[in-house]
Amino acid sequence: MIETTVNFLNALLWGKLLVYGLVGAGLYFTVRLTFIQLTHFKHSGEIMLKSRQGGGRSGLSSFQVFCTSMAARVGAGNMAGVAVAITAAGPGAVFWMWLIAILGMATAMVESTLAQVYKVRDEDGQYRGGPSYYMEKGLGQRWMGILFSIFLIIAFGLVFNAVQANTITGAMTQVFNLDPTYVGIGIVIVSAFVIMGGLNKVAKVSEIVVPIMAVAYILIAFVVVAMNFEKLPDVFMLVIKSAFGLQEAVAGGVAYTIAQAMQAGIARGLFSNEAGMGSAANVAASASPNPNHPASQGFVQMMGVFVDTIVICTATAAIILLAGDLGSDGDGIKLTIEALTQHVGPWGGGFVALAILLFCFTSIIANYSYAETNVMYLSGNSKKALPIFRICVLGMVMFGAVAKIGLVWNLADVSMGLMATVNIIALLLLSGLAIRVINDYRQQLKSGETPTFDASKFPELSNLEGGIWTSKTVEEEAKAQAKAEAKAEAANA
Repeated sequence: MIETTVNFLNALLWGKLLVYGLVGAGLYFTVRLTFIQLTHFKHSGEIMLKSRQGGGRSGLSSFQVFCTSMAARVGAGNMAGVAVAITAAGPGAVFWMWLIAILGMATAMVESTLAQVYKVRDEDGQYRGGPSYYMEKGLGQRWMGILFSIFLIIAFGLVFNAVQANTITGAMTQVFNLDPTYVGIGIVIVSAFVIMGGLNKVAKVSEIVVPIMAVAYILIAFVVVAMNFEKLPDVFMLVIKSAFGLQEAVAGGVAYTIAQAMQAGIARGLFSNEAGMGSAANVAASASPNPNHPASQGFVQMMGVFVDTIVICTATAAIILLAGDLGSDGDGIKLTIEALTQHVGPWGGGFVALAILLFCFTSIIANYSYAETNVMYLSGNSKKALPIFRICVLGMVMFGAVAKIGLVWNLADVSMGLMATVNIIALLLLSGLAIRVINDYRQQLKSGETPTFDASKFPELSNLEGGIWTSKTVEEEAKAQAKAEAKAEAANA
């Protein structure tokens, strides 16, 4: 019964609603922002590379935010998810992953900018924000924020973490023949150590692990491409032909094949880069004291979508497609391991297993941080509910370690789809403000100024209660942060 219901919801959400919703929203934001993901791509990279400054007890540096969001993005979707998409719908799914990522860069820009505009402080002075906050404060619809929070807590705090744990145990079982139960216990213990430290602990771990693991994985993909360079043009053409059903035209199954590739590519692409889902916006709101303008964090998150899908997912696709037809039983991790092993030998399986362990573990702790913000939202920014929630998260990690992978992936798709549906509606309703805020940044940048946000330019923000940008100037906010840090240090002394 549960599996039947989950399959029905997946067919409804991913067969119709979100395929059009995500692509449509991405196109809309891309046009309204005059292809900002292309015109300001270099600027996005510059901001990301210079973003280590800032942070503290009341906020994270933009680089920490980038690494935390990448920790959540880079996980099972980048390795197992890509393989699942290729297995289910052919190489053409990779093209649709690329497309949704390019369009999603504009969507990520909008949602992360709004998260910064409507961010607040919690009882400890930590910045909090995200879709639930801009739904309540920007649209005046708290019920909508509550609904989104519930979906996100189910998706990221519970189901997605089960997926990540499931992927880790799958890799460890295949490569090292370890008992899934013992692997699950190990994941739970290490995860507990990190998440009990809250958002700051998650950010510090992510800041160290994410760059190392991402660079190592990209390098091994470059090695594989170099070893098979002569096959690259044929593989690229295979992706394009499969995406548009050109290979299947003779058999008369073009429409079905294109739809299947689109559905698989968009679903797995969104699962990986999260653009439009509203998840990364939760941590984007935590950046402080920089940026001095909400749109700055939007540029950082835009680059995150690019790195996740265009770079890392493509690396996985190259490893798999360059290996040729390996056959598959639907197990994404198994296919990825077999592909890399074919390229580099037996040690390839161990490398994938280690990469999976790091990728998925950092996803677990980052997913928790997203959910933590929404638990705080539901509890009025109080931390009283966090201990019970952390136990539930760890319980789902253990469940995922030994669960049936098919049902777990399908549950992830449903919860993600419901989240994305609510968030896209909010983004479209608030798009006018977001676009004006982003254009304000661009105009200052074009004039050679350092973009600084002046909320008085935006009438709809004049009566906003509790908002950081509207209640204080940037200088006053910096003083408030220093005071909060001094208070925290005194309490710990």
